[in-house]
Amino acid sequence: MKSKCTKKLSTLTRREFLKSYIAAGVGAAFAAPIIIPSSAFGANPPSERIAVGCIGVGRMGSGDMREVFGFRQAQVIAVCDADSKRANNAKQTVERRYAARSTNGTYKGCTAYQDFRKLIARDDIDAVLVCTPDHWHVPIAIEAARAGKDIFMQKPLSLTIKEGRTFSDTVRRIGNVFLVGCQQRSDQRFRFACELVRNGRIGELKTVKVTFGIDPSTTPQPTMPVPENLDYDMWLGPAPWAPYTEKRVHPQNSYNRPGWLRIQDYGAGMITGWGSHHLDIAQWAMGTEYTGPTEVEGKTEYPKDGLWDVHGMFRVEYTYPNGVKLICEGNKQNREGVHFEGTQGWVHVNRSRIDAEPKSLLNSTIKPDEINLYKSNNHKANFFECIKSRAETIAPVEVAHRSCSMCLIGDISMQLDQKLKWDPKLERFINNEEANRMLSKPMRSPWHL
Repeated sequence: MKSKCTKKLSTLTRREFLKSYIAAGVGAAFAAPIIIPSSAFGANPPSERIAVGCIGVGRMGSGDMREVFGFRQAQVIAVCDADSKRANNAKQTVERRYAARSTNGTYKGCTAYQDFRKLIARDDIDAVLVCTPDHWHVPIAIEAARAGKDIFMQKPLSLTIKEGRTFSDTVRRIGNVFLVGCQQRSDQRFRFACELVRNGRIGELKTVKVTFGIDPSTTPQPTMPVPENLDYDMWLGPAPWAPYTEKRVHPQNSYNRPGWLRIQDYGAGMITGWGSHHLDIAQWAMGTEYTGPTEVEGKTEYPKDGLWDVHGMFRVEYTYPNGVKLICEGNKQNREGVHFEGTQGWVHVNRSRIDAEPKSLLNSTIKPDEINLYKSNNHKANFFECIKSRAETIAPVEVAHRSCSMCLIGDISMQLDQKLKWDPKLERFINNEEANRMLSKPMRSPWHL
């Protein structure tokens, strides 16, 4: 549990410092990120433990919650899910895990909620994990940011580019520590592949190929009674109202892959689901993680009927100002992963291996005077370390926004079946108002950014 201490300037906690900083309105005066030195909290902070609230504890969220158990400097004290069965399961999991650490073998220090606002309103929570369906990512996280919480968010960052821009600006203005769940950045194989490309080991980069799987479609589904344990109106939140059916939400008797992943009102499908991972790595290797391509052309097939309506097999081609082509497509065409082709060789990387031609590239050393990328060997550890130091994480908010934006402009191009010109500085399509109208989506009342 959190220790209670008398407030003194020399022992001000991270939570108290950031809260007072926001309340004073100082953060609103700056657009650049706020870096708060650890010295601001004194040599011996009154609490070394980071109190964590987990919002969304389903298939991915429960796994992220369990990861926190492995860090002595952090402790889960609250969980939240619109499905009370999942929230209560998470609460029991937390309390069983921490019971072993308690002096008397019992622990009852975790509270379960169905409304995320109640969790965020707690002054004793330092950081939140946002692992909800995609359409809830930014509305929840932006409220957490404004409350002074540090934030880990599952990818993709946002449902729309407008949401992403608003959220990135908010986090950088306030100074919250933020990490998106693009954990490939904390994998040595991906980092090394990017360093090889950045340092010209394959010559001049010409083409990048990004490949991953796609989701299936399904048949039309019957309207079903809403389970008593599900606050369905809260689950829908800012998305349009739609009749309940189990494959719209998530399985009631398992934590298997949920149906909402395949519905456009809640996400864009695998173009953001896996694209957020692999396109992020492509951008990292190219040194374009704070900008993006200037042209995009997408082709796909959509289901002819049924509940699940995101893209099927697809191909999106991005063009950068320097002429580099990035081709993103379903895995019927190429092996899964990220493939970089240059004038003197190639590098291919995925979650199981890294390969290259010539093979000697795999034994090369990145020297101190070359480009050495940010090193993280554990994604969650990086998050908690940065909460303590107030440094920028391995996957910060603006980078997350740019990676997600690439996915979203690809999705817009597929929906319109058009080649589009993109201005990465203004974040608008050039001379195409139909496409620009798709940069945002209306939010169901009373929800708004």
